[in-house]
Amino acid sequence: MNRYWIIIIACLVISYFNTVNADPYSEIINPYEESGSMWFDSLNVRFVGNWPYGISCSVTYDSLRSLAFCSSGGGIYILDISTPSAPVKLSEEIHGRDFIRGLFYDCSLQRLYVAGGVDGLEIWDISEPNSPIKLGCYITRGSAYDVCVSASYAYIASYTEGLRVIDISDPSNPIEVGWCSTSGHAWGVYVSGSYAYVAATTGGLRAIDISIPSNPYEIGFCNTPGYARSVFVAGAYAYVGDNSEGFRVIDVSTPSNPQEVGSYDTPGQTFGVHVSGSYAYIADGASGFWVIDVSTPSNPQPVGNYNTPGGAMNVYFSGSNAYVADYDAGLLIIDVSTPSNPEEIGYYDTPGYAKDIFVSGSYAYIADYRDGLRVIDVSTPLNTHEAGYYDTPGQAMDVYASGSYAYVADGTAGLRIIDVSVPSDPQEIGYRFTPGYTHSIYVSGYYAYIADGTAGLRVMDVSIPSDPQDVGYYDTPDCARGVYVSGSYAYIADDSAGLRVIDISTPSNPQEVGYCYTPYNNHLDVFVSGSYAYVAIGYGGLCVIDVSTPSNPVEVGSYNTSGYTSDIHILGSYAYVADAYPQAALRVIDVSVPSNPQEAGYYYTPSDAQGVFVLGSYIYVTTSWTGLQIYETLLAGFEESENPQLENGNLKLTISPNPFTEKTVIGFKGSGVQEFNSQLPNSPTPQLTIYDASGRLVKSVPLTTNHLSLGADLKPGIYFLKAEGRYVGKVVKVR
Repeated sequence: MNRYWIIIIACLVISYFNTVNADPYSEIINPYEESGSMWFDSLNVRFVGNWPYGISCSVTYDSLRSLAFCSSGGGIYILDISTPSAPVKLSEEIHGRDFIRGLFYDCSLQRLYVAGGVDGLEIWDISEPNSPIKLGCYITRGSAYDVCVSASYAYIASYTEGLRVIDISDPSNPIEVGWCSTSGHAWGVYVSGSYAYVAATTGGLRAIDISIPSNPYEIGFCNTPGYARSVFVAGAYAYVGDNSEGFRVIDVSTPSNPQEVGSYDTPGQTFGVHVSGSYAYIADGASGFWVIDVSTPSNPQPVGNYNTPGGAMNVYFSGSNAYVADYDAGLLIIDVSTPSNPEEIGYYDTPGYAKDIFVSGSYAYIADYRDGLRVIDVSTPLNTHEAGYYDTPGQAMDVYASGSYAYVADGTAGLRIIDVSVPSDPQEIGYRFTPGYTHSIYVSGYYAYIADGTAGLRVMDVSIPSDPQDVGYYDTPDCARGVYVSGSYAYIADDSAGLRVIDISTPSNPQEVGYCYTPYNNHLDVFVSGSYAYVAIGYGGLCVIDVSTPSNPVEVGSYNTSGYTSDIHILGSYAYVADAYPQAALRVIDVSVPSNPQEAGYYYTPSDAQGVFVLGSYIYVTTSWTGLQIYETLLAGFEESENPQLENGNLKLTISPNPFTEKTVIGFKGSGVQEFNSQLPNSPTPQLTIYDASGRLVKSVPLTTNHLSLGADLKPGIYFLKAEGRYVGKVVKVR
């Protein structure tokens, strides 16, 4: 009977939570052109947890309880700011898997509504700020960029998919009831009365009648000269953040005929707007925070500004304070009781740009660029959280943990040695400046080997951690970016000069013994395993070099990934590489045949993958704007096929809603069960079998209808579904 099976394997994530360049804001304006949920597409790799913190782009406020909600990458900090000069973190338990774009808070219900990119809409109960509870979610079409709630409906600006209207009367089961496409990409939304006003990038301001939520329709629009990103409505006017074209005032007293009546071209990029009384409060990117007098709408005038340290992305005003989401500087609290003289009175510095990672025991150590060393408790991947941090003086580029110490390559500040014996209270105990720019570090025995940019390889004696000492160096031809030590040799990824092999048997006198050029210019990282050095070479992907004869390393194979490969880790027969733009991803490359590397798995990350570390079955990936992502490889268990097409028939398996609720239903599109039964007249009833991630049978149910209720008897986790029918041995992934 085996020759009659057709197998469909699908991943069911069942969870009670969802799961520096010329223009520093370019990734936020348009990070990647997406298609559906492609950011989370995968092959043989599964998401298991994250610490999703990065730059801050949205903020809102509970004025009754003095709580601020500040997004940070893919997470949200809940802060007690009853003392504005000293905000206190209450919770970091709200985790999303994509970059959080927009927030809306309902004080009366104490609910936070989150526009989470491809995660869609999430609804959180904040009645206990220390322990927020996820009430429900809805995966929208497109990517949720902003949210505004009115009565029993949430209105979502859904980027490529216009305005989506979600019935939230039952927060545990949100349902889309209507939608309206927009010209341009829907980025911001504000609801006033019977109208939703959408900031639609190149489409300007769109006015949509929502008097019948199930049938929203556009009744008017006003083109703006720039890139409409945000909108706030007060009285008869809509105030639009128009990016490089500043701040626009549009008369919407007649929604069918909105007309621009005034503007002020701010010096930066107007991202966020909040209006109260006679003033508009502007988040203006690199030019910071501005106060604009709009008492005469036709003639807005600036009255004050504050040059924020990060780059103002969004603003919320309450009382006499403005709360600013300030990119990589976190949350700023600005007193505007005197509008002409805004003054910062408090801040909360959220983590920034996660560069690299080292995992040891229950902790992940993250080099977080300008935000120093972050110590993350990963003992329970589903509940990853920060244990402590130390703000190094430079730019944390790389980290190596050994024993009770974390050794940080700190850019312009050289080597920093941090005592992490108490993870909640890391303390620097020693440092040593280097003549170059410390990109990477490897510790072996009593020595630290540093890839020091144009200063080449530096060797330091760290036997006394409080007093590291220079003992030797070798000036490589170009810019030393990555270093790995194996035996008596240090292997240097030397940018355009390829791989350099340095004899370090005498640490005080390192000497180059061999090198290998490749056709590519950006040699960024290196990992040595056995007789091979695996080199990350930017747009060249992965290069495999035979170093069995250190004096004569020879390239034997390569694999050109679709992104920019900057970091690499080898475990067993697989190379795990971090890929950045144009395709952000973790890629798993089978290197069992070094001359012919082949991709065996991947997971598209929500922002650029920067660093990767593998320990056991878990893969730890640092991403540029969304912090630490934790994945699990399935290469030792189920193995998926890249091709999602069936040889015969058109059976397609769907899971909704997913992530899981007690109402989750498994459905079959196409001919479905009828096709199964017609093709198997003398066969037993087809079955749907559910396995957990380890391959153990959980339950089996007969395929007697086109829709099966999964029930509430499955615990949170990752499961595989196998539908069994007629055709032979076909294993596919249903996307």
